[in-house]
Amino acid sequence: MNKKGFISTKAIITLVVIALIMIYAVSTYNSLATQNQGVMSSWAQVQNQYQRRMDLIPNLVNIVKGEANFEKSTLTDVINARAKATQVTLSPELLNDQAKLQQFQQTQNQLGSSLSRLMVTVEKYPDLKTNQQFAQLMDELAGTENRIAVSRRDFNNTVQQYNSNVVIFPRNILANTFGFKAKAYFQADESSNKAPAINFSN
Repeated sequence: MNKKGFISTKAIITLVVIALIMIYAVSTYNSLATQNQGVMSSWAQVQNQYQRRMDLIPNLVNIVKGEANFEKSTLTDVINARAKATQVTLSPELLNDQAKLQQFQQTQNQLGSSLSRLMVTVEKYPDLKTNQQFAQLMDELAGTENRIAVSRRDFNNTVQQYNSNVVIFPRNILANTFGFKAKAYFQADESSNKAPAINFSN
C-alpha cells in the first residue's frame, strides 16, 4: 500500500470514529433531555395535586366555621399551615437542590398534619359529620391525598431513572459537559403519604 492510500485509510477511520462519537453524544444528550423533561412533568403532577388540596381547604374551613363551638385553634392551624405552604414553591429547575425540596416537603407535611388533626376533631361534632357538603369535601380530600401519594411515587421513579443515566459512566462525562445534574428525591415520612383518617361513625 502506498503512502497516499495509507493516509486515506487512516483519515477514513478517524472520520468514522469521530462520527460515532458524535452520534453517541447526540443520542446521549437527547436521552438525558427527554428524561429531564419527564422529571419536570412528574413534578408538575405532584404540584397539581398539592394545589388541588389547597383549593379544597377554604371551602372546608368555611363549612367547619359554621359549626357552633368548633375549636378555633384547630381551624387556625389549618389556615396557617395552608398559608405557609402557599409561600413555599419549587420550580422544576431547582429540583437538584435537596435543601429547597426538603423545605417544600416540610410545609406540605405540616399542612397534612393539621388536616389530620382537623379530621380527628370533627368526630366530636355529629351534625358536621352529617353535612352533605362536608362529606363530599372529605371524599374529595381523601382522593386528593391518595393522588398526592401516587404522584410522589411516580416522581421518585422518574428521578431514579434520570439519575441513573446521569451518573453511569461514560454518560456521566457527557451529562456534566451538557449541564445535566442529578435531581433530589422526594423523601417524605411514610405517615405523610397516608390520607387523613376519615371516619363518620359515632
